[in-house]
Amino acid sequence: MSKEDDRYDRWTDNDDDVRPSPGNPNPPTNKAQLPDLIGIDNPIQLPGRHSSVSNDTMNEADSESTSVDLRRNDRDIKTSVDPGVYRPKRGYSRTPSRGTMMTEETTDSRKQIFGVDENEERGNWSGRFDFLLSLLGYAVGLGNVWRFPYLCYRNGGGAFLIPFVIMMIIIGVPLFFMEACLGQFCSSGPMTCWHFAPLFKGVGIAMVIVSAGTSMYYNMILAWAYFYMFASFTSELPWQGCNNGWNSNDCSLKLPLVKCEVGEKFLNGTCYSDGVFRGLYNDTMFTDATGRKRISPAEEYFNNRALGLSTGLEDFGQPRWELVLCLLLAWFVCFLCLIKGIKTTGKVVYFTAVFPYVVLIILFFRGITLEGAGKGVYYYIVPEWGRLLDARVWKDAAVQIFFSMSIAGGGLVTLSSYNRFHNNILKDSIIVSIGDTLTCIFAGFVIFSYLGFMANKLNVEVKDVAKDGAGLAFVVYPEAVTSLPPPPLWSILFFFMLITLGLDSQFAMLETVLTGVLDQFPHLRPKKTIVILCICIFFFFLGLPLTAPGGMYLLQLMDNYVGGWTLLIIGLFENICVAYVYGVNRFLKDIEVMLGFKMIIWWKICWWVVSPLTLVALFIFTFVDYAPSEYGDYKYPAWADGLGWAMAFLSVLAIPITMLYKISKEDDEDSIIEKIKLLVTPTRQWGPALVKHRRLVTYVEGWVIDPWEELATYVNNAFASEKTKSRSTLWTSEPVISPYFDPRRKKNFSDSESYDGTEASEKTGVSFESYV
Repeated sequence: MSKEDDRYDRWTDNDDDVRPSPGNPNPPTNKAQLPDLIGIDNPIQLPGRHSSVSNDTMNEADSESTSVDLRRNDRDIKTSVDPGVYRPKRGYSRTPSRGTMMTEETTDSRKQIFGVDENEERGNWSGRFDFLLSLLGYAVGLGNVWRFPYLCYRNGGGAFLIPFVIMMIIIGVPLFFMEACLGQFCSSGPMTCWHFAPLFKGVGIAMVIVSAGTSMYYNMILAWAYFYMFASFTSELPWQGCNNGWNSNDCSLKLPLVKCEVGEKFLNGTCYSDGVFRGLYNDTMFTDATGRKRISPAEEYFNNRALGLSTGLEDFGQPRWELVLCLLLAWFVCFLCLIKGIKTTGKVVYFTAVFPYVVLIILFFRGITLEGAGKGVYYYIVPEWGRLLDARVWKDAAVQIFFSMSIAGGGLVTLSSYNRFHNNILKDSIIVSIGDTLTCIFAGFVIFSYLGFMANKLNVEVKDVAKDGAGLAFVVYPEAVTSLPPPPLWSILFFFMLITLGLDSQFAMLETVLTGVLDQFPHLRPKKTIVILCICIFFFFLGLPLTAPGGMYLLQLMDNYVGGWTLLIIGLFENICVAYVYGVNRFLKDIEVMLGFKMIIWWKICWWVVSPLTLVALFIFTFVDYAPSEYGDYKYPAWADGLGWAMAFLSVLAIPITMLYKISKEDDEDSIIEKIKLLVTPTRQWGPALVKHRRLVTYVEGWVIDPWEELATYVNNAFASEKTKSRSTLWTSEPVISPYFDPRRKKNFSDSESYDGTEASEKTGVSFESYV
């Protein structure tokens, strides 16, 4: 680029009055010609655009800039040059956007300044790594520790890693990146980010409902972890022996496995010596003859002591006071960590997102030194190549990716909505995706080293030790730590790790609900602490049935239906809405405005073809492979599955119900077809939240740079002067006609009751009443 071109890069064609002439190489420098780029949310009027610039206007601008500088505390501000670099490219606006002290612009880069909010009304992450660690903590949760290793074993060991990585590439990363970009571009949560297609707002409502339902039973799992951690503060772990009141005659220490080389063997698999029972020489024969099974002390402690498990949903029982207190503690911790929203969670995640890796590394090096650990690792990594031809293996890989990455739950949109506009969300998404994958694989090595140790200790195969879900975390691990000296210390470390793993995901789900409420009802933002307190109290009472003896059956039912296939439907609707209704080409341009460089065609292929087709196939196979719910040997009655379907449809039905409501309320058109066309057209408010960022959108015909100013600058035609009319965006010589911004959406501003003057003043700094 030549020096002459570089001089012109700072002005646009609309600024001919301040552009240096070819004969004058020096650009104008006095304040009457150029605006100060710091603190001009109310920009100075330039000569040529308006007739004159008053001294009062200049003095107000100077005082605004001075007050901004005085408010800034340099010790709290951190700058980052790397994220959000904005490179000038042909076809993009090079106009210096209306800046604030949060953004420092040059023609080469854009610095992001941390420590102050770019979006003062909504708030932003305070530190560079607040968002990244929150996102990583949200994606890496309890499922990475117990579900992935089990699926890996069940589906061919190391061979499962191949479909897992492939599904991560074609589903996980694209949909994860799409949701994160959506939230960052419009700075809105899942309830209010649908201005690009208002007809699909029900998708966001469904996300919030799913997050609310999932957070209720997810916190119950954290309550179990609190229960176990408190029980570990003792010299001997309560699940180490079989002589407790909750133990049965089937406790494994009462039925030890022996070789019976000296004693007398019986056909039922028992061994006696001198008339005294010595143990079982064949536990299979014992089970076939008596119908009894050996149960580990840890399993009996979990079922009989911790849960007080009943025989089924029919025998539900009353809430257990110990679990009620643990659940209350779990919600109280969530309240404390969310008391100031992202300002507190952004700091908490520095510990909760890092600590689990420290414990996993410690457990890994201890696990691989145990006797029999190699046997477990062998089962984990040795592939069964023939399983790659099994469709169920690919289905399990896709489901694990979908749920492990927390896609379609609304949390990704929520967390990214607090980013600064030019944050490099692509880099963050790739880092989190790789981190989630590596965490799953590494956790598998940790877990199967202990499973091999337990299999060697119990003289059984690894397949007879491995369990899914809560059984792995609250039965296998507690049993394993009893052999690690000192057992109480390892138990405390492990369950504290589970708590920190779960808290990150719980924060994100609860923040999704909170953001949905505050975005839908902005007047509640000053009362955020009271709102989050009410949410925590409400969810605590809704979760009380989970503390009853039959609560485990209800929790499994909620996990199967609320957090199951419903996410596939929500994700599919979200993908279709962005790629087909809004348009994948325009969405890619939106991302390019944020990041400053062009996107490769890979994202277009995934969002347009690969991801939606894979989701459709996955959804169909899920129903074809459907089976009634089970938990252990208990088979749920038909009415229980019906209850599960009702909970699932409670969230999914929000999509069609909201569509019907939107169509019925749309009064700009008469026919249903025209109403639908209007409701899939982006509104005038769609886009970046700040005007300085909306100026960068130059590829949309009829784009409204400041839609809120339209509400704030209403003038009464009977009393308005020509000068006042010229300053209002409502008085244009031609109507705005655009395929994206339908003129029919322009409301009747003569109805002054439709718009609140105070609200408009907060958004634009222009008083509504001053123009009436």
